Amino acid sequence: MNETSAFEEFEKKAHFIRRRNLLPVWIKIFVWFFLIGGSISALFLGIGPFVRDFKTSIYGIKATHIYTLYGLMTSCLIIYKGIVAYGLWFEQKWAPQAAIIDAVIGITVCIIMMILPFILPGANTSTLRLELIPLYFYLVKMREIKQIWENL
Repeated sequence: MNETSAFEEFEKKAHFIRRRNLLPVWIKIFVWFFLIGGSISALFLGIGPFVRDFKTSIYGIKATHIYTLYGLMTSCLIIYKGIVAYGLWFEQKWAPQAAIIDAVIGITVCIIMMILPFILPGANTSTLRLELIPLYFYLVKMREIKQIWENL
């Protein structure tokens, strides 16, 4: 006599692995940071005309107002990071690929901002962008877990 349990559906999920568990703690911390930052940046895009002074910076790009070229660039970068953070936290299938693109964009922008003072005569002094270190490890980790993430 083979009886089926009413809880059989739940018993099968005992071996269920969450995609979020593939992320190390340091990425989870940054996910929350950029979820909040992306939300705030999107909010400030909406209320930008009413804000006189808004200072923002990412990867060496600094802006003093949201509706300048640099302000829009920093806002777009932060909002994109917020979208990626949302995808990672809520375990979306597209999230690792978006995170890889995010890391490549971040590394590229950091390198450009380090080289720019040598190319443009009136640019600020060159700085070593330390964001490159976590961005590199972020890129490596996302490439490692991408296949596993998409197959879960």
